[in-house]
Order: sequence, then C-alpha cells, then structure tokens
Amino acid sequence: MPFIETADGTEIYYKDWGPKEATPIVFHHGWPLTADDWDNQMMFFLADGYRVIAHDRRGHGRSTQTWTGNEMDTYAADVAALTDELDLKGAIHIGHSTGGGEVAHYVARAKPGRVAKAVLIGAVPPVMVRSDANPGGLPIEVFDGFRKALVDNRAQFFLEIPSGPFYGYNRPGAKVDQGVIQNWWRQGMMGGAKAHYDCIKAFSETDFTEDLKTIEVPTLVMHGDDDQIVPYADSAPLSAELLRNGTLKTYRGLPHGMCTTHPDVVNADLLAFVRG
Repeated sequence: MPFIETADGTEIYYKDWGPKEATPIVFHHGWPLTADDWDNQMMFFLADGYRVIAHDRRGHGRSTQTWTGNEMDTYAADVAALTDELDLKGAIHIGHSTGGGEVAHYVARAKPGRVAKAVLIGAVPPVMVRSDANPGGLPIEVFDGFRKALVDNRAQFFLEIPSGPFYGYNRPGAKVDQGVIQNWWRQGMMGGAKAHYDCIKAFSETDFTEDLKTIEVPTLVMHGDDDQIVPYADSAPLSAELLRNGTLKTYRGLPHGMCTTHPDVVNADLLAFVRG
C-alpha cells in the first residue's frame, strides 16, 4: 500500500488513481472515517478522466495510530507533505466535515500553484463550539459528551452516530441502509482511540475564520439544511461570507452525510464546479 512518511515519522496512507497528467482532485474525509468514505466520488471522477487522491488522516484508518499531532496545524502539514511528494499542481481540494476544516487550514497555507479550487461540504468552519465570539455555536458539553462516549464504549458510539444523525436515519420515513452504517463503523474502528479523542477538540474548537479570509481560490460551500452534526446556520452561510471568492449551495432536507445518501446530486454539482 502507498504511504508517505512525515517529518515526525508518521506514515500517511493514500490512494492515487488515474492518469498522472490529469487534473488532480484531493479528497479529505470526516471524523472518524478514512479515505474509503470517498469511494463513490473517486470512482465518479476517475471515470470522467480525473486523477483522484485521498488519504487517511493521521490516527485514522491505515495511517499510523498517532498519540500526538492530532490537531489542525499538523493535519495541514501532513497534507502539504503529501502534495509535495506527489508534486500536485492546480489541484482541487474537497473536504467533508472535519475534512473541510483540514482543507481550509491547508489551502490558506498552500504553496503558490498547488491549489486551483476548494470545496467545503458539511464542513466545520468557521468554528463549531459556542463562545462569546460565537454565540450560535454548540455548547462545549456536546463535545465533552462525544469524548465520554468514545472512552466508555467507542464501538457502540460508532454504531449510534451513523444509525441516527449522521445520515438522517433518525428522521421519520428515512430509508435506513445497514451497509452504510456498517461501513461507517468499519472505517471508524480502524483508527486509534487517542487520535479520535484528540480530533474532537480539533474539529470543534479550531477557529478557521482567518483561514477563510485568506483563501483566494474559488471555493464552493455545500451544506444540507438538515445537518444534525454540523448545524447549517452556524457554518456554511458564515463561511461563504468570509471567503473572498466563495459560493454557497444549500441542499434542502439533506443530512450531514449527503455525499453518501445523495451522491448523484452532490457529484453533479461537484463536477459542474470543477469544470467551471
């Protein structure tokens, strides 16, 4: 399996499919998942002639189960190391949830010429946790509850999230897909508990405001207005306002995991943005 080794010795697993000369699209997964969460989108863009790349964030999936460096600065540095190793130029970076935060943090710091466009899907920016500066955010007790549930019984917690709010399966009349739930659980349990624990702080407390203000490339912000994980009102519209060249696309009634529940809708809009 392909890996790169970062400055601190962490091995980062990645997939790299398609012609090396084609436009590269880099996918960044959410917590606590892996590159596998993008299989549908990677196959879609691969069939359209693109080069598609996705990595397992440190502590997640097949990458080293790190107990340090599980925060956004190091996540972004790991992405920079991957893009340097692959010498990606003019790439489109697409991030979901925590991966959207990773995209914002990386793109704001990327070397000239590395990034052409960015996409934030159900993403955590500008900042999730409630504070005096962010009164609309979620209270810290929500994330403390995540941490407690992870420590008490991570396997059960990682069943409850996809069975309910992540895909909107707790909504009346929802069609529940057991394969999707089991795949979420499979990906989550591949990673390290310590890294997952630390990442809760990274995705909930990192303030991406200055990152968003710094990004100059065209950026598409996609978000379902029935997102029960990253509430719509305190995320997507605020991010789009902070971006210099941002476009907001809102999906009525769609959940946090809309890339999986509604791939045809999401993929078509991604392709239009990539080609545009």
